[in-house]
Amino acid sequence: MDPPEQRSLRELAAALRSHQVKASTLVRRALSSRRFGAYREVDEARAVQQADAADAALAEGSDCGPLQGIVVSVKDLYGVPGYRTYGGCPGPLPERFERPGPVVQKVLDQRAVVIGKTHTVQFAFGGVGTNPHHPTPINPWDPVDHRAPGGSSSGAGVSLCEGSALLALGTDTAGSVRIPASWTGNVGLKTTAGRWSTDGIVPLSSTLDTAGILARTMDDLTLAFRAIDPAGPPAMPALELGDLRFGRCDTLLFDGCSPGVVEVFDGALGELTRAGGQLRSLALPELEPTWQLFQRGGTVAAELHGFLSAELPECLDTLDPNVGARLADAAQLSASELSDRRETLSGLAAAADLHLQEVDVLVCPTVANTPPRLAEVDSVASYGPQNLLCLRNTSMASYLGLCAVTMPIGCDAAGMPVGLQLIARGHHEPRLLAVAQCVEQVLGNSQERLGVPPRCRPDFVAPNG
Repeated sequence: MDPPEQRSLRELAAALRSHQVKASTLVRRALSSRRFGAYREVDEARAVQQADAADAALAEGSDCGPLQGIVVSVKDLYGVPGYRTYGGCPGPLPERFERPGPVVQKVLDQRAVVIGKTHTVQFAFGGVGTNPHHPTPINPWDPVDHRAPGGSSSGAGVSLCEGSALLALGTDTAGSVRIPASWTGNVGLKTTAGRWSTDGIVPLSSTLDTAGILARTMDDLTLAFRAIDPAGPPAMPALELGDLRFGRCDTLLFDGCSPGVVEVFDGALGELTRAGGQLRSLALPELEPTWQLFQRGGTVAAELHGFLSAELPECLDTLDPNVGARLADAAQLSASELSDRRETLSGLAAAADLHLQEVDVLVCPTVANTPPRLAEVDSVASYGPQNLLCLRNTSMASYLGLCAVTMPIGCDAAGMPVGLQLIARGHHEPRLLAVAQCVEQVLGNSQERLGVPPRCRPDFVAPNG
């Protein structure tokens, strides 16, 4: 029998209910797997207690939901009972940020096991994944150098790679689920803004914040989405690859990619078309003005500055320099200009929605650049360009009100994972996930496509011995 961490959530759910596997076994294996610094805090006693409670409920015939007994890591922006919330800050935020919102409560009500709080970029405002207030988690894919794990959900993907979690909760405002999922060889879902409540989550942008999930495979991601979705398990359409229309837009999304990224993307797209998928050229003129607005700060910088000024003014003096530099001009943005930017985004989103009706999904590389070594982003000047580039392709989906998934399709010239981003119209998550499952059936899941990260292999020896 395969080790628990190599089995799907669907298989583990069945094994837990047939008493072939116990949640207490899953959590103890998860606790012993921590080695890449994914967590700000782990409460071993609480996790074991939750696992024992899940086992006891199942023994009594009480089935609380698909996530019962499944080990989950939670980004340290979510309120979780028993844990302080730091939001990437040097010290804990006020107690009101510890209250769970609907997403965490839905997970807890199903008797999932929360193993701990994973690291985040301070206030989620960054895509690279670094934070000077806390150690940056190690990306397991580079056997020699410490490369960025992707942010802002910087510990989430790492927790899946090392096996300390079977599912991870993250947030995504401009790419904060999809970037770490892509750079660590996992899958990730950015929900449409407004589909899932962001109550109980430290805010970055009142306009664009979304709750999201990272998982090891599309089947795991789909199971988790259906378990958490507030409308109840949505019906999933039955799709065949030959019926699917993949849209490709070469404007902007392929510029400046690291060596190997486009080549891996083109190879995967070739596999899909040879298997029967339909590839169409798609015009999406909204991308350029959206990108220009993003580079000016969009609405996010002003919304974060407004939140901090009103609710956490003391935190303005302890900002990560990479965060502070991007907020420098936000205080000067007038209310009328912020309103104009929101109205502009609304118009661009409506126009993009019309174009996207021509295809099932828009496809592009999830992230243009390979994960940088930490030494390559150790100053504001060097961090800025890398951060901007890694957010470009993911931010377009966010700013245009869409939903998106990323899935691993290969490794670039540096040996780091490359993600395929599938973007769909807003509130079309069930169809998007069904499309992604069709794609994974052709391309294979992460382990089939990429193998095991070098640092996670049993025979791995650190360069320093």
